Amino acid sequence: MSDQGPLPEVELLIRASTIDGRRKGACLFCQEYFMELYLLAELKTIALKVTTVDMLKPPADFRSNFEAAHPPILIHDGIVISENDKIERHIMKEIPGGHNLFVQDRETEAKIENLYKKFKMFLLNNTPQAQNSLLTCLKNIDAHLAQKGSRFLTGDSICCFDCELMPRLQNIRIAGKHFYDFEIPGEMQNLWRYMDTMYHLPAFLESCPADQDIIHHYKLQLGLKMSKHEELELPTITKTVPSSSGKAYDSNGMGDYHKNGGSVGSSITNDDDE
Repeated sequence: MSDQGPLPEVELLIRASTIDGRRKGACLFCQEYFMELYLLAELKTIALKVTTVDMLKPPADFRSNFEAAHPPILIHDGIVISENDKIERHIMKEIPGGHNLFVQDRETEAKIENLYKKFKMFLLNNTPQAQNSLLTCLKNIDAHLAQKGSRFLTGDSICCFDCELMPRLQNIRIAGKHFYDFEIPGEMQNLWRYMDTMYHLPAFLESCPADQDIIHHYKLQLGLKMSKHEELELPTITKTVPSSSGKAYDSNGMGDYHKNGGSVGSSITNDDDE
């Protein structure tokens, strides 16, 4: 509670895991908005509640409340927003403090806007041309970070572009390695330094789905046979980065799993908990 009274309450409905229907699922837009709202919760401008929704078995009242909408769904001041561009606009214009996350930087926007498209093309068509196209995009981001010389994409403060890019980098890292043994080259030191910075941020760790959920998500998208049972594995989040020697180390100390906490004024619930 702030000196001016209760904090404005904001709820974000996100897709649940396609493995257990409870923990966070691998939806890029859900994670992007989760990160942005979490940062605002850290600044104590809002009280954030994040609810996972199992879209394979939605709760009985979900369709009556939200009709044909799918997460992410934002609820603020009794207003329900379910279209991605409108959610982003609402965070920017209506959520207290949200405008500070949104910067105008056409150069940065151009560097990252085609990354995910290149990655999807690579997943669907594993050819040298598709891989080189993805690598070129990553190389351009690495060069952009080198030119900026800052912690984040546009400066030393995190912004909307970082909340967009890092979830995509994590998806590329986990799914690329699993399906095609693809790895972000260790020589892209600026990109790895950037990822290491993000691996230390609660906003990323709290919003990040488990490796197993990312892999399962793309198996479903690509219509692949479920030969390995991710549902039987302990959920983990890979956050190792290459050291200057080229050997990977865990950037957050012991272990690869970051447990959800609901800290800094935010809470994570499952639709069955209510």
